[in-house]
Amino acid sequence: MTELVACLSTGKGTWGHVNRLIDDVQWDKVILFTNAYGKENFTANAKTEVIVVDPEQGLKELRDVIYNELKARIKGTEIAINFISGTGREHMALVSATLKLGVGVRLLALTKEGAEEL
Repeated sequence: MTELVACLSTGKGTWGHVNRLIDDVQWDKVILFTNAYGKENFTANAKTEVIVVDPEQGLKELRDVIYNELKARIKGTEIAINFISGTGREHMALVSATLKLGVGVRLLALTKEGAEEL
């Protein structure tokens, strides 16, 4: 299908949402941005790359880290993004990095009918 990019951070039940989205769709690759706790405690499948970032660093610095990580990993012209897990700060950095990359974005989430583009 394409590559899924998501934050894996705060929010009750959000890890389950992200995990089901990973499992329910045939992704070429999954890229998750998380903290050290997420890296240690989230069970990722073979197609999932878990990248540790410091969510407490400055917004521009966080954006630049995400941008550089995505630039090295994204091969296509569009990505799917899920914003269920994470903070507004992490989401702003991810959106900014994505816009800098110039790739198309599709927003995906789980609904009652399964994984759907919004």
